[in-house]
Amino acid sequence: MPTTAYGSTGTTANGSGGQAAGASAGAAAPAASGAAAMLAWQLKPSGTTARFRGLAAVSRSVAWVAGSKGTVLRTSDGGRSWRDVSPPGAGALEFRDVEAFDGRRAVVLAIGEGEASRVFTTEDGGASWTESFRNPDPKAFYDCMTFFDRRHGLAMSDPVDGKYRILSTADGGRSWKVLPRDGMPPAQEGEAGFAASGQCLVSAGTRDVWLATGGGAHARVLHSGDRGRTWTATTTPIPAGDPARGVFALAFRDRTHGLAVGGDYRPDQASPDAAARSTDGGRTWTAAGVPPPAYRSGVAWLPHSRSAALAVGPTGTDVTTDAGRTWHTVDTGSFDTVDCTPDLSCWASGEKGRIAGLGPGHH
Repeated sequence: MPTTAYGSTGTTANGSGGQAAGASAGAAAPAASGAAAMLAWQLKPSGTTARFRGLAAVSRSVAWVAGSKGTVLRTSDGGRSWRDVSPPGAGALEFRDVEAFDGRRAVVLAIGEGEASRVFTTEDGGASWTESFRNPDPKAFYDCMTFFDRRHGLAMSDPVDGKYRILSTADGGRSWKVLPRDGMPPAQEGEAGFAASGQCLVSAGTRDVWLATGGGAHARVLHSGDRGRTWTATTTPIPAGDPARGVFALAFRDRTHGLAVGGDYRPDQASPDAAARSTDGGRTWTAAGVPPPAYRSGVAWLPHSRSAALAVGPTGTDVTTDAGRTWHTVDTGSFDTVDCTPDLSCWASGEKGRIAGLGPGHH
């Protein structure tokens, strides 16, 4: 999908390879009880005005952001300071997704038509980068990435000749190959992904992956249980039928429990039914009884919680403490994406260099 406004699809997915989605339920009580009261974002000055739609939260200390003008930043001190580790010569690229395995290894995705879609990897904290993929097909437009583990990951392109294209890596992003398209169902006319938050392609566990769509007659979620080789498509109750509407982000805390958020990204348009939930691995979706009040582009489960999650967008942050049945606004600041870590912290990032943290270590 074109990069105007919220563009095509970018994905930070589950931060570093599904760490948030695969969390256990050990701390459900403190995460959910009084969640609204404890949700106070602490802004972390980034020293830049780039828009960070890509975010990979590794821990309460370590996080990566990727954004406009080829910008990549990394912190190792909880956001008190940020190191500019942007790939050399990437200033014309739009980074919309970053997947990080730790403070040294990360993969970033640049979006756009043809050769504008690229993947870079680093193994030394961003001191040096290797371009591991440059899209040769002018009809392809890559949007998002996700990793199942440190080696196996996928990236997705908007439909090419009527089907979404899936790119696969088995060596941590160092090399990529296009998967066969025969297991991918046809795309709807006008359907594409949104590169709004790096969360249009997300994974949980070692084999399950979900792809979020919009723009077509129906907003759909596609699921694969075999690392992207075969897919099934399910309609969601989130409105579509317009290039600006659909599912913008997904979060799965395990193979069965998922959240979807989206709406209409145009600020002058209402976004009813902007959230939905699934309890069967994405086979069916139920609209939230009380959805967020406006378009939301990012979503993440709170660490180790079975019932609490955050959704973010340009007009605020919402929390659910009942697994997506009802949402309540707790902050009105602008963010594009959100990601949480096993050590009980959450991070958010967005326009004008905005980065924030939540939880222990964020003051």
